Amino acid sequence: MRYYPIQLDVQGRRCLVVGGGGVGTRKVDTLLSCGARVTVVSLKVTDGLHRLSACGAIRLWERAYAASDLEGIFLVIGATDDEELNRRVSADAAALNILCNIADRPEKCNFILPAVVQRGDLVLTVSTSGKSPALAKKLRHELERQFGEEYAELLKLMGAIRKRLLTEAHAPEAHKPFFEKIVHSDILTWIRDGRMQEVNRLLAEILGEGWSAEDLLSKED
Repeated sequence: MRYYPIQLDVQGRRCLVVGGGGVGTRKVDTLLSCGARVTVVSLKVTDGLHRLSACGAIRLWERAYAASDLEGIFLVIGATDDEELNRRVSADAAALNILCNIADRPEKCNFILPAVVQRGDLVLTVSTSGKSPALAKKLRHELERQFGEEYAELLKLMGAIRKRLLTEAHAPEAHKPFFEKIVHSDILTWIRDGRMQEVNRLLAEILGEGWSAEDLLSKED
């Protein structure tokens, strides 16, 4: 089985998590971080989910799952240790053409979740197509060591530069050489070491006077 790689926009969309244990709680946290409107249905739930419900971050139904829970749902995640229940969730979702992931059961899913490394808006994913979560985890740890927080700052800076350039009159294609020079410089090292004078010198050299990393980043906050 080969999977189609995708970055899915769940901002403001209704998502259901069936299962309120540790796995379900982690799935909820990820969905919330991406702006989803999350409902959890489970007979037993963690203290963390109770806190999220108390502050209005999620809708919590402390009862058994019913097929009608899928009404109006964009995506459902089955995160229980009850195999029969997981099969029901998968079958019900399939009947309604709803995106469905069953934790650790790729054969019951129409999409699977990769291991993720996130540095700000930079998202790196690793998938073994469901063959070995252990290997995906190992590779994720390697990527975490390789890609530090300086990548998040660089991406934020690049986004701010792009936004400002797009307000200028010349064609977007003319920006490409600027970005190529920046990313192939030592800017990551300078950001990591806090050498912002070097960063500003580079920006002035490539983009002209009046470009400051501090000014650009302040407008992004």
